Amino acid sequence: MTDGVTQGHDAFTALGDAVRAALSERGFTTPTEPQRKAIPALARGDDALVVAPTGTGKTETAMLPVLDALVQADDRFGIGALYITPLRALNRDMRERLEWWGETLGLDVDVRHGDTTDYQRQKQANDPPDVLVTTPETLQAMLTGSKLRVALEDVDHVVVDEVHELAAAKRGAQLTIGMERLREVAGRFQRIGLSATVGDPEEVGRFLTGGGPCSVVEVDIGSRLDVEVVRPQVTDRDERLSSELVTDAETASHVRYIDDLIAEKESVLLFVNTRQTAEALGSRFKELGTNLGVHHGSLSKEARIDVEDRFKAGDLDALLCTSSMELGIDVGHVDHVVQYGSPRQVSRLVQRVGRAGHRRDEVSTGTVVTTHADDTLEALAIARQAQDGDVEPAQIHDGSLDTVANQIAGLVMDTGEIRAMAAYHVLARAYPFRDLGEAEFKEVVRELAENNVVWLDEERDTLEKRRGTWQYFYQNLSMIPDEATYEVEDVASGKQVGTLDERFVVNFATPGEVFVQRGEMWRITNIDEEEEVVTVSPIEDPAGEVPSWTGSEIPVPEAVAQEVGELRRVAGSQLQDGAPVDSVASHVAARYDGDRETVADGLSQLAGHEGPIPDDETVLVEFHGREVVVNSCHGHTVNETLGRILSALLGQRAGSSVAMEVDPYRIELEVPRRITAGDVIEVLEETAPDHIPALVELSLKNADALKFKLAQVATKFGSLKRWRGRGSTDFGRDRLLAALEDTPMYEEAMREVRHEDLAIEATATLLERLQSGEVALETVAERTPVGLGGRSSGRELLSPENADASVIQTVRERIQSDRVILLCLHCQDWDRKQQVGRVRDKPECPKCGSTRVAALNPWADEVVSAVRADEKDEDQEKMTERAYRAGSLVQTHGKQAVVALAARGVGPHNAARIINRLREDEDEFYRDILRQEREYARTQSFWG
Repeated sequence: MTDGVTQGHDAFTALGDAVRAALSERGFTTPTEPQRKAIPALARGDDALVVAPTGTGKTETAMLPVLDALVQADDRFGIGALYITPLRALNRDMRERLEWWGETLGLDVDVRHGDTTDYQRQKQANDPPDVLVTTPETLQAMLTGSKLRVALEDVDHVVVDEVHELAAAKRGAQLTIGMERLREVAGRFQRIGLSATVGDPEEVGRFLTGGGPCSVVEVDIGSRLDVEVVRPQVTDRDERLSSELVTDAETASHVRYIDDLIAEKESVLLFVNTRQTAEALGSRFKELGTNLGVHHGSLSKEARIDVEDRFKAGDLDALLCTSSMELGIDVGHVDHVVQYGSPRQVSRLVQRVGRAGHRRDEVSTGTVVTTHADDTLEALAIARQAQDGDVEPAQIHDGSLDTVANQIAGLVMDTGEIRAMAAYHVLARAYPFRDLGEAEFKEVVRELAENNVVWLDEERDTLEKRRGTWQYFYQNLSMIPDEATYEVEDVASGKQVGTLDERFVVNFATPGEVFVQRGEMWRITNIDEEEEVVTVSPIEDPAGEVPSWTGSEIPVPEAVAQEVGELRRVAGSQLQDGAPVDSVASHVAARYDGDRETVADGLSQLAGHEGPIPDDETVLVEFHGREVVVNSCHGHTVNETLGRILSALLGQRAGSSVAMEVDPYRIELEVPRRITAGDVIEVLEETAPDHIPALVELSLKNADALKFKLAQVATKFGSLKRWRGRGSTDFGRDRLLAALEDTPMYEEAMREVRHEDLAIEATATLLERLQSGEVALETVAERTPVGLGGRSSGRELLSPENADASVIQTVRERIQSDRVILLCLHCQDWDRKQQVGRVRDKPECPKCGSTRVAALNPWADEVVSAVRADEKDEDQEKMTERAYRAGSLVQTHGKQAVVALAARGVGPHNAARIINRLREDEDEFYRDILRQEREYARTQSFWG
């Protein structure tokens, strides 16, 4: 062993001779910080959580003491250690990194996941490896195999990689019970968690160990982050470049700036927040000739591995990626990270920028390129919080009942029969289920028995396997919701290009449509729903539609939004006192990581704002006609919760629905004319904070988000067989809601929506502070620059503002060939279905001659019935109101209104907006329709 290893470094001296000799051979002369801090405790057999950025030797930190223990254990037949990782892609990395150690130390390392061949599985069961790298889902299946259960009896160590990722997901909740099931087989084993920086490491440690003792080893990353926030300024070069890239000059400036950064650096990871942004930005870089690859979860495995290997080999200068690259996939050395747009959360910035550097004592450097004023202030706040270590806590899924259902079936599969209370005690040992009540558990058991998932023998208090148990269990190994994924195949080569989510195919994809994938343009030629294949052909156009990938926007936490509010308050008061923008920007830039021009751009909304400024201590309500904006710097989930309450209570007063959109700084409402400013203020001032849970439940009952979630939860209870979104109509989901309202499934769906999308306690606190005067409540009877900021600033880079002519022509032809129902609202005796292209310029009723004719979607027969009904229920009243609004539009604007109303997701309100915009030509009219259709496709499943 070399002097470099021994000299003053106790960490490696805690290991045996064989491992220390291998360290010397491998060139590990000095331990990294996590290794120095953690290896002694791990070598003693302590349970521990190691919190450190990717690239700091976390894997070796965990595995060196484990390998050392395995080398010294000579009486073991089975698997000695499990290395559990959330991504199959990480399996490949772990195997490559661990195989060298295995070969050197005489240990067998193998991988097992869903794609492992039957031959390899049999070999692992008959001759178990010393170390098995696997996924949470595969562990579920392994626990039920008779031979593998024997092999698992020897497990002494379990390492859980990326435990922060699992702690915030139902997959992690499932894994915690899986580890308790493993404990039933193997007895106590050492638990080691590897985590990126989190705000509550002790809680994640309890998640890992089931609430038992856990040593937490943290490496401070904040002091090693060097982050710059930049809003690129538009230059003459960008004006020229915009036509080449088929985009606006502002986006061209972003592409140009990032391209220059990539050219300066050796190897760059470029992170974006959504897959559609990755595709759209990738297509611009392709036009510019930038040497980068695109990497995200909907590309084929082969395409991802190819760009990973090319980047690692130095053949690519940059990798444009989504959160798929936050986890520890090994792509070699990264010397700089670029984040396009605000990272939205502190943890994401820390994980992403933390991937840069890691040569000894090297600072991780990153640049956040922002796109609008809110984005800039948000990124400044996040960068400051990251460097101070103010990271969000992991949102553990406490008590998810569909996970309980899933694991009851797992426990029955493990042994064929188990006493009910024995199963309960195993479940309750897992940290997320520490508060699971016996009554709740019994409700879930009864539900599973009724759904023929398990057999309940109440006299003997036992749960037994039945015919449906096996099928249920293997269809529900994963807690990830089951939705179809369509393969995208190139018609010319027959090769897979990538995948599309089912919701995108249903809402957007038709033959002739154009979209971006893998940074290239494709036109859809055919959709095979049976085989779930979309056939495409490549096109040369640099512009087109971008897939509406499934997934909601990354929520901005309240702490970040509050700091943006504080920035507004401090800078805004100075601006209103007459200080020049440049002077105020310099003052802010001295505290934050942005240059004066970038900060000035972030303050641009405030420069023209008169009157009260919405900030961390002020909520500003602004009115203009039917538009109400509640400016609230309290983050996504608080604003979503408060918005739902406002929408529900104002809608109740008006007897009609209230449309709502939220961002971290605004709640935008479209209210009926009878709603006044006083109504909104009254709701905010008089709603009792302790009524919020009941009001939220009321507001969710008609929301698609709850119905969609309920269908997924019901599948995990065995109540629905292999639910697919495509086959579940709104009517079907409504019936499902009515049927399951008083069941554990309903409770779980409601809990999950509240957990993921809402913040009930924080909203109650905000209402209390508003009502006590601690937070000021101000109103203005006009739209303000800050209030309007949400309308123009929140767009992701989706596709060029000027879609190419072929896309516009496709939209025009599609709508003209679509059918609508024409209904006379005067005599109500005439209705007919007709192609849009054959509708007259001024439609009129052939029976009574009236021009008050509504244009309705061809499936809207229930609307026709509602209009003609003598006595109407509440839903029919809403349908009738909508039909009359459509009729007024057609009467005023003729066929143009029919075209707008025939588009997907364009109701009377949005149709009126589209029609009333000033524009130079008809193409612009269809571009506006296309923008609205995209927005509808993106948000459809979350509408109430």
